[in-house]
Amino acid sequence: MTADTLRITEIFHSLQGESRTTGLPTVFVRLTGCPLRCTWCDTEYSFHGGTRMSLDEIIDQVEGYGAKHVCVTGGEPLGQPNCFPLLERLSEKRFEVSLETSGAMDVSQVDARVVKVLDLKPPASGESHRNLYENIQHLTTNDQVKFVIADRGDYEWSVSKLLQYNLVNRVSDVLFSPVNDQLAPDQLADWILADKLQVRFQVQLHRVIWGDKSGV
Repeated sequence: MTADTLRITEIFHSLQGESRTTGLPTVFVRLTGCPLRCTWCDTEYSFHGGTRMSLDEIIDQVEGYGAKHVCVTGGEPLGQPNCFPLLERLSEKRFEVSLETSGAMDVSQVDARVVKVLDLKPPASGESHRNLYENIQHLTTNDQVKFVIADRGDYEWSVSKLLQYNLVNRVSDVLFSPVNDQLAPDQLADWILADKLQVRFQVQLHRVIWGDKSGV
């Protein structure tokens, strides 16, 4: 990889659609590439292509939007080694930085100021074997764990991981999301309430507002 550059699919200003900062104006930096192929992926357009940008160019563009929050996402952003210095540089600029990562990449070197949103993959994703559970020891009470759930089997698997790793007490938020067009949101909500889970139910707010398209 060229020194101090990253391949970028898009940088855009929108409302955060997921996580504990849902609804807040956020600049999204979407890095190109992902080693996973989840069955329900909604960002396949980020697997290839992109534009090579220097860290300075990325930060200049982010600053131009005037937002407080920045979300570095993908694809899988940690698939590019220069993601780590980007996270550090953004934190030094005093942005509130979050990282959306699949859970298949080592997060131990992520800047401590960054909120890690770790996406553990249930069986229906087709990629649950890629989960790197060693990552959990590197999570703090500032971080979040997300489960994207397609069916009852995924739900029961997610609950088992919730309990096995005591996630409710390890991170600030555990997020349960239904796969769009595969699991009805009210069904997942009913399961959570029936089992009295201390998790945050969420749907993708950006889909509700703008539908299924990129750049939002």
